[in-house]
Amino acid sequence: MDISTLSKNQAVQDTFPINGTDFIEFYVGNAKQTSLFYQHCFGFELIAYKGPETGSRDVVSYVLKQGKIRFVITSALDPNHEILSHVALHGDGVKVLALWVDDAEEAYYKALQRGAESAFEPFTAEDQYGSVKMAAIKTYGETIHTLVERSNYKGAFLPGYVSKSSPVKINPLGFKYVDHCVGNVELGQMNKWVQFYEDVMGFKLLVTFDDKDISTDYTALMSKVVSNGNGFIKFPINEPAAGKKKSQIEEYLDFYKSAGVQHIAIATDDIVHTVESLRNNGIEFLYVPDNYYETVLDRVGTIKEDINELKRMNILVDRDEEGYLLQIFTKPIQDRPTVFFEIIERHGAKSFGKGNFKALFEAIEREQELRGTL
Repeated sequence: MDISTLSKNQAVQDTFPINGTDFIEFYVGNAKQTSLFYQHCFGFELIAYKGPETGSRDVVSYVLKQGKIRFVITSALDPNHEILSHVALHGDGVKVLALWVDDAEEAYYKALQRGAESAFEPFTAEDQYGSVKMAAIKTYGETIHTLVERSNYKGAFLPGYVSKSSPVKINPLGFKYVDHCVGNVELGQMNKWVQFYEDVMGFKLLVTFDDKDISTDYTALMSKVVSNGNGFIKFPINEPAAGKKKSQIEEYLDFYKSAGVQHIAIATDDIVHTVESLRNNGIEFLYVPDNYYETVLDRVGTIKEDINELKRMNILVDRDEEGYLLQIFTKPIQDRPTVFFEIIERHGAKSFGKGNFKALFEAIEREQELRGTL
C-alpha cells in the first residue's frame, strides 16, 4: 500500500460543523501535582478550578490554557469513583477529546443516527455567566468525544468551575493549538475506527501509511489519518504490524491495557525556543543520532532555520509537496510508557513527517530496549 492523500477537490461533508478542539481532559492520580507539572514544565496558565471549595465533593479539576489549547486535569476524591478505576487500569491518560460544536444536541443525535454509541445524553449547565450544552459519544477504548456548545457562555471555562490563576509567574512556551491527536488501537481495529469517523462524523481519509512506510528491521505499524472538512481536527489511528520484536503500539497497549490516545501534537511558531525552554524545564525527548543531520538537507532542500540550531536541539525536518515541517517527540510524560507529546512547526507542509519515521522508530526502540520491552 502506497501513501495516499485526500485530493484537493474531494469534498468533505462533515456530519456536523466542528470549530476545533474545545479541551482535552486527563484522568490522573493527583490532579494538583499534575497541573503544577504542566504549569512549570509546559508553561500552561491555570485559569479555572472545581473541587470541594466549589461544591464538587468527589472530583477535582484544574483547567490550564496556552494559546488555543485547554487541558483539564482531573482526579477523584472517592476511592470508589470511576475516575480512580480508570487511573488504576490505565495509569494517567486522556479520557476526553472534546469538540467545539455549534449545536451539541443536534450533533449528538446525528452521530447516534449514524451508529455512534452514547457516553452521556445532552444536558445544559448554567451559572451566572450563561449556559453550556454538552453531550458525548464513545470512541476507541474508553476515550470519549464530548460535544461542547458554548456560544452562550462567558465564564472562565464551564459552569461549576471558578476562575483561578497560577500561584507563581508562568512563562508560556509558544504553544498555539492542537495540531493532531493520535490513537493506538488493537491489531485489526484500525479500519473499524477509520470507518467510524467516516460514517459517524463525516470525516475523510487524509493519508495512509503501511508497514513499509513505518518500520525498522525490528518493528512496524500501520496508520491512517482522518480529518474533518476544515482540517482543524486530525486523528491518526495506529495499529501494530507484524515485526521481529514488540512494536511501540504493542508496548502502549500492554501498559495502557486498552486502546487510547498515544500522543498529542502541539503547534508552535518557534520550535527552537519552545524545545529549548522545555529542555530547560526538565522535559526529556527522544534522541536521534547526529548523523541524521549530515544528509537531511539533501532530502528536504532549503529551509530558513539554521541546521546547527536544529541539530543542537535534536529537532527533525521533513518536506512534502506543500512545504516543510519541524518536529520532535518527548519521552512519555508519566511512569507508564504511554502518553507523550509531539512539538511541531509547519511551514506549509500538511503531512506528518514520513521521512523521519525510520529515525523516530529507531529512537523509540532504543527506549524500549532500556525498558526491557523490545
